[in-house]
Amino acid sequence: MDVRTSRPHLPSFILMTLLVAMVCGMTIAGFAAPRNGKPLAATPPMGWNDWAHYQCDFTAQTILTNAKQLVKSGLAAHGYNTVTIDDCWMQKDRDAKGDLQVDPQRFPQGMKPVAQAIHAMGLKFGIYEDAGYETCGKFAGSGVPDGGGSDHFLQDARLFASWGVDYLKLDGCNVYVPAGGTQADAYRKAYAAESAALKKVGRPTVFSESAPAYFQGTPDWYDVLSWVRDYCQLWREGTDVATFDPAKPDRPRFHSVLWNYSYNLPLGRFQKPGNWNDADFIIGGDDGMSLAETRSQLALWSMMSAPLILSSDLEKLSSEAIAILSNKAVLAVDQDPLGKTATLVRRNQIMDVLFKKLSGGSYAITVLDRGPSPIQVELHPADFGFSANSGCRLEARDLWSGTNQSATSTLEANVASHDTAIWRIRPSSSCGTPTRTGTIVMIAVGSHHHEFIDHYTRCLTASGIVEDCAGTSAETWTMTPSGTLKSGGKCLAVADSKTAMQACSASKAQHWKYTLLGNLVSADGACLTASGPDDQSAPLSISACGHNQPDQIWSLPN
Repeated sequence: MDVRTSRPHLPSFILMTLLVAMVCGMTIAGFAAPRNGKPLAATPPMGWNDWAHYQCDFTAQTILTNAKQLVKSGLAAHGYNTVTIDDCWMQKDRDAKGDLQVDPQRFPQGMKPVAQAIHAMGLKFGIYEDAGYETCGKFAGSGVPDGGGSDHFLQDARLFASWGVDYLKLDGCNVYVPAGGTQADAYRKAYAAESAALKKVGRPTVFSESAPAYFQGTPDWYDVLSWVRDYCQLWREGTDVATFDPAKPDRPRFHSVLWNYSYNLPLGRFQKPGNWNDADFIIGGDDGMSLAETRSQLALWSMMSAPLILSSDLEKLSSEAIAILSNKAVLAVDQDPLGKTATLVRRNQIMDVLFKKLSGGSYAITVLDRGPSPIQVELHPADFGFSANSGCRLEARDLWSGTNQSATSTLEANVASHDTAIWRIRPSSSCGTPTRTGTIVMIAVGSHHHEFIDHYTRCLTASGIVEDCAGTSAETWTMTPSGTLKSGGKCLAVADSKTAMQACSASKAQHWKYTLLGNLVSADGACLTASGPDDQSAPLSISACGHNQPDQIWSLPN
């Protein structure tokens, strides 16, 4: 029996959901297909997904209960408007026609009534599949069978369109690699095939890929990040955020939030409106996350213009957590149409300072306290590349408290442990246009295995070495429009095939080209190289550019 078409009646909970939604006339802005030439997901997608809280422990009622709570809580009205069902919704085998089969225990009336109920609430509907022959949970995948054969991408895309799917998350477990082929080529072929299938079906569907996550920590990671945006609107590029464990409900989870933030932040060069680095789910407000940590995750994801996909039991969110997650001013930082990733201005063992350009002449600033105790911070316009003259003043708004500071030359805050301060500022005309100022960092080889933020990135210093970030002035660099790298009043140059800090001039020896793959290329075509990203004090050199050499990949101020 085809569980998708055999529906003698709607279960009462689905019927009531449909009736309530239609009677109340619930609508959520942004449901329509893109207009006026705007791309799908012109701003980072927002919504809810079951995985990080429920994993495979869900039913249709679980999904609809959380969907209704999105609306009831007001979160949907603030933009969290897509409900996505993750892995485990299907059976392990396809039917006689080759179609996916919905798990009848979880979805006794099939998937379409659930999609209809979600749509009736004014929400969008998302589904999960896999680019491999099996999903991560060992259910039927869309990809080439193990051993070779025909894929099911087009067939499944047609099925999803018939259900009314608006958002597809395509994971990357169990991708078949043919003899003589490479893993990277197999992934690219699979995701290109899904992209082509969605276009052929013709239903506007936001496409979320997971390909880069399967290459994190390898040289191929950067190649995959370079092509993935040709096929989709967003992509996971690393480790999953920590899931809820009902056996240990109070297990701390903030460490995984910091880890996902740490690997996502240096990848801003791959992102632009319509193409988003996805740092994984927002678990703020869920078990294992304090209110301070909830503020931090939302602020950090917003500073990175990351997708905001909640993954928690929404019925158990406190009113305080809902207020944080629906903070209009912070969400506006995430949804800003410029789609910038913040610059890491300063990092030491307990604190990060971020700076992000926003549309309309405004900017956002955050201070993250990663340490165990409160910190007192004092920041000045020059820290962010504004003019150091005494007339530079900032109009600043604390986005958590809503309080304003007028014509201030100093931002001050006492930031609690694991909390994050966030301001929206507008500089006075005397501040000028900020330069690209902040750290130049390199990812330490092998650091992805440790999942620990403190040693993930290392900072380039004006003394010509790469070391653990300490937040010193020697780690502050400005990249000028002409391509020079300036620190401490001098510019990084190539002299006699070595690096040197020289008085800044128009010399070609001080000109650097920054590439998408993260190379800093000198005027003569050589690459800025550290002797080794894991060395205690790695000196710089100039050498022939390799392909994705870890000691030649840098992240610069945006």
